[in-house]
Amino acid sequence: MKRRDFVHLAGLGIGGMALAVPITGKAVSVERFLEMPLDNAQKKALADVALNTARANGASYADVRIGRYLNQYVFTRENKVQNIVNTESFGVGIRVIVNDTWGFAATNEVTPDGIKKATEQATAIAKANSKFQTDPVKLAPVKSYGEVSWKAPIQKNAFEVPVSEKVDLLLSANAAAQEAGASFVNSSLFMVNEQKYFASTEGSYIDQDVHRIWPTFSVNAIDREAGKFKSRNAMSAPMGMGWEYMIPKAEDKLQGPDGMMLYRKSYDIVEDAGIAAMQAKGMLSAKSVEPGKYDLVLEPNHLGLTIHESVGHPLELDRVLGYEANYAGTSFATLDKLESGDFKYGSDVVNIFADKVQEGTLGAVGYDDEGVQCKRWDLIKDGVLVNYQAIRDQVHIIDQNESHGCCYAQTWQDVQFQRMPNVSLAPGNDPYSSAQMIKDVEKGIYIAGRGSYSIDQQRYNFQFGGTVFYEIKDGEIAGMLNDVAYQSNTQEFWNSCVKICDEDDYRFFGSFFDGKGQPSQVSAVSHGSSTARFNGVNVINTGRSI
Repeated sequence: MKRRDFVHLAGLGIGGMALAVPITGKAVSVERFLEMPLDNAQKKALADVALNTARANGASYADVRIGRYLNQYVFTRENKVQNIVNTESFGVGIRVIVNDTWGFAATNEVTPDGIKKATEQATAIAKANSKFQTDPVKLAPVKSYGEVSWKAPIQKNAFEVPVSEKVDLLLSANAAAQEAGASFVNSSLFMVNEQKYFASTEGSYIDQDVHRIWPTFSVNAIDREAGKFKSRNAMSAPMGMGWEYMIPKAEDKLQGPDGMMLYRKSYDIVEDAGIAAMQAKGMLSAKSVEPGKYDLVLEPNHLGLTIHESVGHPLELDRVLGYEANYAGTSFATLDKLESGDFKYGSDVVNIFADKVQEGTLGAVGYDDEGVQCKRWDLIKDGVLVNYQAIRDQVHIIDQNESHGCCYAQTWQDVQFQRMPNVSLAPGNDPYSSAQMIKDVEKGIYIAGRGSYSIDQQRYNFQFGGTVFYEIKDGEIAGMLNDVAYQSNTQEFWNSCVKICDEDDYRFFGSFFDGKGQPSQVSAVSHGSSTARFNGVNVINTGRSI
């Protein structure tokens, strides 16, 4: 290994360990982010090389993805910069059907010769696999869109903002936390730009420009005499937005309990870091929860993770069918539950939908990685299971003839497969705020922010923690709590949902690095909701030994 390669990889490791995030691509200069290696005419010509080669080698279908993936990660701690990572990944992935069998190959040689060789390899793989194919691939029809484009409706490209400005913002947040009493603080900023060009033998040539951003931090407060420490993570959400998310707007702030601020489509990281330090200090003296049954008031930044694990994953059709099992299990929501037409996944107020076009979300795109135009569809309607998440070669299994448009690959070198779209809980129809909800609770707990969790291999029995917890007594916040986690099963939990705040309270939770598959791939997905109330949920004390 060359010395410069060792230094590069070691540097990535130091930064990556800060949050154990996947880092892919080749290290590049910041200036490289604003260059455009190919225009659309060049991409189309290269795509046609793959499509024509595939046809000549016996393919009944082929698609090609020319992808350029840009990543910038900034890591800081207290008053120091730990690492700055700038990477680019650029290449082509070709997928074909020959003899009713899939084949796939990829190359970083983005030239006519390189693409021709990769396409020939993909068709050869399909022909070899076809000897063992028992069920022919069946693709749902899709419209030919011709030459189209989609761009994330960002206001300011985060890659155009100087690195020094990003560092100053993170260090300002760290300083605010320390001034408010934090013993330690680290902060990070993740920015991603996916430039994707898709073409298929069905006549679509689709160019897309996707942007995502995630500011986050962790604050620690220490009581050295007592030998205790408490942490509070950021109340930010990863978003499918540009730098405008980092410019605070008063109209995007909601007041939570005890001075806590909650954020919608813009985020004040400096303000949140200062509040986080005060809350972490408060946790040091907060009382430990008494186990028992409580009414839970769950705010969206917390509830999103519960939606993700107990609704998003179990309604992926490949899990339902048992095709996905090694990575986080299968699903209890088997086909017979959909076919019955009356399986009560939740109470009557629970309406959960999938959406690949919801503006500002991590999963928002115009077309998926199979060239299917994205849309919104219902998963749970009035508490009843009504659909799954499925792609072109799956929907015939559930007697549908249109893909849901939720196929995705993490990079050009990975084969696309079914991934979770944005899965969200619809807000309530009647005017109702979180403050009103708290007033209606006699004995309960308000939970904000995501925490540790556990769920079984069928996505059924689970346990969730959170970031901050407040006791509710007779309609009033009665102080902070420690050691809170709630246990339930998916059907019991969602059937205990009795009230959901209106759309004024609606905001997002997000997962920037959601893993699935063997070999593993990550994707980004958002989950929207308003604050919701769940009655009579079992709460345990995580600080007591059994």
